[in-house]
Amino acid sequence: MYAIVDIAGQQFKVEKGQEIFVHRLDGEEGGAVNFDKVLLLDNEGSIQVGTPVVEGAAVNAKIVKHLKGDKVLVFKKKRRKGYQKMNGHRDYLTKIAIEDITIA
Repeated sequence: MYAIVDIAGQQFKVEKGQEIFVHRLDGEEGGAVNFDKVLLLDNEGSIQVGTPVVEGAAVNAKIVKHLKGDKVLVFKKKRRKGYQKMNGHRDYLTKIAIEDITIA
């Protein structure tokens, strides 16, 4: 069984027991979160497609850890002009563990 869920503006394919990294979520480490924007649900070959969401379906997860991602370097250059600019950032992420997918 898997589901496609909208989490913080991004779509993820999730299964029970899976751990994924998402944009930073509110909540304490070890706390529970519930996602009710389930866009597609596959239950052993029986597929339900939402319009836009599947009614009564939800995904329950646990916040494992808050962390920062790898550094992303942004380098800009214009040839023959002497212009170079280096910039970088690290995204704030949350690691969540999918505990259960419920169907109404």
